[in-house]
Amino acid sequence: MQRSTGEYHCHREPCLSQHRQVENSTQEVLAEKRAFTALYDRDDWPHWSDFDGDCQDTRAEMLIKNSRKPVEFRRREACTVDAGEWVDPYTGKHWTLASDLDTDHIVPLKWAHEHGGASWRRDQKEQFANDFENLLAVEDNLNQSKGARGPSKWMPPLAEYHCQYLEAWGRILTKYGLAFTSKELLTIQGKYTHCFN
Repeated sequence: MQRSTGEYHCHREPCLSQHRQVENSTQEVLAEKRAFTALYDRDDWPHWSDFDGDCQDTRAEMLIKNSRKPVEFRRREACTVDAGEWVDPYTGKHWTLASDLDTDHIVPLKWAHEHGGASWRRDQKEQFANDFENLLAVEDNLNQSKGARGPSKWMPPLAEYHCQYLEAWGRILTKYGLAFTSKELLTIQGKYTHCFN
């Protein structure tokens, strides 16, 4: 508490991160004139669910589906994928160890939250977080560098994949009733006009 003004200032976590998130959200609202949304909490978006109860969660099933050869499992129970053969569409690189890959949400959970998903029911958030159409096996450090950024601020390193990436975004946004802000759309169209011809 600052005595001269009566204002409270955060100096430690987690208060500091939450304070920054509120400030950022408020600035986005002012810039885009969008309705204020609740703070994003990843725990509100259940991911890597095991809907059929076979011990293979969404990540494992996605790795099995996208491997170019039969996968190997870490243990006899066949729950966790250990090895296979995957092509990272963001780089074109080939990978054989599942531990080298992250499961990327093409449309990140936080991005979806901030563009209309905040008001969804928990089961809708879980469906989105586990939708195979929104998941890719990619190099782990690339997924981390992307974070929650949309295509107006981040694109895969492999330029030949840019149009496919934007097409995937379009399909997912349409499927879930999400949309780019006008500023984001102008940026994307300005940079990638050739993808919309």
